[in-house]
Amino acid sequence: MSIKNLILHHATALFARKGFKDTALSEVSQLSGVASGTIFYHFASKENLLLAILKRVKEEIIDKFEHYKCNQKFESGFHAVQGAITYYLGLAAEMEDEFLLLHRHFLYQLAEVNPICRSHLEEIYNCLVDIIERGIVTGLEDGSIGPVEAHKTALILFSTVDGLVRFNTYGLYDTSMLYPQLVECCERMLVPQ
Repeated sequence: MSIKNLILHHATALFARKGFKDTALSEVSQLSGVASGTIFYHFASKENLLLAILKRVKEEIIDKFEHYKCNQKFESGFHAVQGAITYYLGLAAEMEDEFLLLHRHFLYQLAEVNPICRSHLEEIYNCLVDIIERGIVTGLEDGSIGPVEAHKTALILFSTVDGLVRFNTYGLYDTSMLYPQLVECCERMLVPQ
């Protein structure tokens, strides 16, 4: 792992677990085994380090979903939506620190004043909503999904799934036991009666 990637790895975990304000760059330096000056050399500031992390998280999530889309074939649009939701739940478990970071409030406060941060967050969430929406559109075409407004329904489904992920992320509930009910709710919402 390169020095830059090592810094990004440790800073991701610290920012996710402790928050932006409560993480000192000296902690990142110590965990990474590099001098503080090395962090400034690569990133120039703590905020730039956070933006680099967010960019890396965005690229990784988008790459994983692109790979997922290219390697999956579904018998219907409904099954594509179901698969996307299941994949998202698995990805959130696989990328625990990254999703904990995405669920931290300080990112959204920064996004209000920093267009780069806002752009990264929008691209991440647009990717996730778009894959669900594409499944809905396919389902509308193949008849596996009843008449719904594709974009709004995708937003509702994503919000529901992301809410379950947030409960897991913050350790409030073990929502894995709710996944079968989530699929049933999606089916009731989408499949024509």
